[in-house]
Amino acid sequence: MQGQVSEIEGLDRKSPTPLWAQLHEILLRQLESGEFEREFPGEHAIAAQYGVSRNTVREALRRLRSEGMVIAERGRKPRVGGAPPITQNLGSLYSLFSSVESNGLDQRSEVRAMDIRVDAIAAAQLGLEPRSELFHLERIRIVEEEPLAVDRIWVPANIGRELLDADFTRSGFYDVLARLAGVTLDSGNEIIRAVVPSNVDRVLLAVDSDAAALSIERVSRSGDVAVEWRKTIVRGDRFSVAAEFTSKAAYSKSG
Repeated sequence: MQGQVSEIEGLDRKSPTPLWAQLHEILLRQLESGEFEREFPGEHAIAAQYGVSRNTVREALRRLRSEGMVIAERGRKPRVGGAPPITQNLGSLYSLFSSVESNGLDQRSEVRAMDIRVDAIAAAQLGLEPRSELFHLERIRIVEEEPLAVDRIWVPANIGRELLDADFTRSGFYDVLARLAGVTLDSGNEIIRAVVPSNVDRVLLAVDSDAAALSIERVSRSGDVAVEWRKTIVRGDRFSVAAEFTSKAAYSKSG
């Protein structure tokens, strides 16, 4: 029955395998079979069905969440993970907007800030003087009504002023940059690393304190001019990177 725990499988309390691990495997099999297609049972229902503690259930759910199988947010009933992971190809100028679009997923952005400001760190990344004015855009990227990433972008003000009236709720930044400012990016460098989200980003991404995330820091150029410095914090359960390589060559740059 949809939304209820199967009564067929049980836990072996004589097994050396921890109860949470056994429960994880049972729930995983049910998820993969489509048993919870419309509704996932709550913690209390699972605990009552198997006669285990809420801590045991939470540990099993934590593992399912890290695998992207279940979305379990604090204060909300767990539910089946909806949107598939978004994959970034290394070695290419990457647009998160275009990637989500190509997967046929619904997306939008909540713009938290869009203005002209001074930021010495961002200016240094763009090769500008510390007091240089910059266009700044901060937004939450939402895919299938679930937060995916927090995006923060800085652009020299002489270019960015053309973007102040743009609507970034359902537009890709690079498309708007080309259309309104006449600037097309053609190269850059990017650093991707695992991070623990800050308290602010954890709230914006609606994830727990033990959730994995990736930090993507990018400087993009048009010719020899640095045009964009971007810092993105993206949920690790909804995003991955991919690369092609051979025994004779480095990672493919074909994207």
